[in-house]
Amino acid sequence: MTSTRNTQHAPHNTRTTQLYANRFNTIVVGLGTMGSAAAYYLARRGKRVLGLERFDIPHDQGSYQGYTRIIRMPYYEHPSYVMLLKRAYELWREIEQQSGQRLLYTNGSLDIGPADSWVFKGALRSAMEYELQHEVFTGLELAQRYPGYQLPHDIMALYQPDGGFLAPENCVVSYCFAAMRHDAELHGREGVLRWEPLPGGEGVRVYTERAIYEADSLVITAGAWNDEMLGFLRNTAVPELQVLAWFQPQRPEFFTQES
Repeated sequence: MTSTRNTQHAPHNTRTTQLYANRFNTIVVGLGTMGSAAAYYLARRGKRVLGLERFDIPHDQGSYQGYTRIIRMPYYEHPSYVMLLKRAYELWREIEQQSGQRLLYTNGSLDIGPADSWVFKGALRSAMEYELQHEVFTGLELAQRYPGYQLPHDIMALYQPDGGFLAPENCVVSYCFAAMRHDAELHGREGVLRWEPLPGGEGVRVYTERAIYEADSLVITAGAWNDEMLGFLRNTAVPELQVLAWFQPQRPEFFTQES
């Protein structure tokens, strides 16, 4: 696999101001995948945006780190996702053009399982309901078409050519730079300590390690730290460690985009 981790770094804030003089329309807490995109789209709409990230931008403590994240069109979870995915593909291509970096790689996706499995049946349902281009293989047919996959003959596979992967760290950095081009202010290495609503529904006040800020609204995309930001989630949104790994295949010629 070719590495996509040629990641730039967004700047971080080094100020020690105690009270920030200007009020923002929106403060975004956490500048990972969701937070960086939220900061960009809010700023693009003309909002005065402050983004706060407790670590560097990007960093290695969140859920987006690593070489790749899969993206697939025929969502087996439910067909209602397909329209969202079509729009997501458009937006990824848009941010690619703005950033000048390739972020989305389409080399096809496979949903594999027994014929009556949730994965295979769900993917097939989504593909058929939205008339997505696809092919269905038995395990034997898949091995003949793609020799890198050796599956039992009773296993089914759905191939869909729009699937692929994203370069997640570059995605975050691209959104951050795009947000700053629309005058968003992004601070790395500035953790949020707490926040509180202002009296009379006049917005929110956010306390960080460096300063105090106020805004009309607050977007919390803090990932594993959401339970700290939102007390009512403390016993519900329990962070779970998920381990990802990337392997170099012994027969790389079986896994090229052309094959």
